Amino acid sequence: MAGHPDRPDATRTPTRGRRERSMQDKRRRIFDAAKALFTERGYDAVGTQEIAERADVAAGTVFRYASSKAELLLMVYNRELRDAIDVGIRSATAHPDPIDSVDALVQAVLASSARNPANVVAYQRELLFGPATDEHRAAGLALVSELERAIASRLIAAASAGADDALLRREAERAARSVFAALSLLLAGPSTGAHPDAEPTEELRGQIAQIVRGFLATSPSITERS
Repeated sequence: MAGHPDRPDATRTPTRGRRERSMQDKRRRIFDAAKALFTERGYDAVGTQEIAERADVAAGTVFRYASSKAELLLMVYNRELRDAIDVGIRSATAHPDPIDSVDALVQAVLASSARNPANVVAYQRELLFGPATDEHRAAGLALVSELERAIASRLIAAASAGADDALLRREAERAARSVFAALSLLLAGPSTGAHPDAEPTEELRGQIAQIVRGFLATSPSITERS
């Protein structure tokens, strides 16, 4: 039974409260240390011992909050991706044109990655090939799905002026996955060396324009009205 709102929770003793605050403080320090070191030196050059020293905790304490350095990377860059998606969604609402809207949404992720491209490549690798049971990998993949849904919503609105049927949604989701695939290949560019002469921002916009125009040209709603 829940405690009275004006009385202290009997299950939350002062000792337990201090312990929880201590755990939260350690988690924050480990997260901040990992983020700072990955930014300063790059993911591959940083060890968990250094993270522990920067966070002022024992080395074993790090593994109470993250099972591996890769998990710390996912934690850090999930936050980066979350922030970039939020920026992109806000920016996209200012553009009625579907190409401009989708471009604004996705360019925010590309811009965020430009600060530490090698770290983003490592993050992509963990999202693709990390352990299936990793909760932080699952959280990152959920963010990717959210981004794809946001893209699909803009495509549906452009194709149907508000109508939404199963076929249109399926095609919009496919187009959204194509947009994310284009983004992913550009994010991986620093490690693959593919198309070194292509300027990422311009190349991404060009591919988005091609995908959006193709979707609109074959959209069930538009072809039915033609």
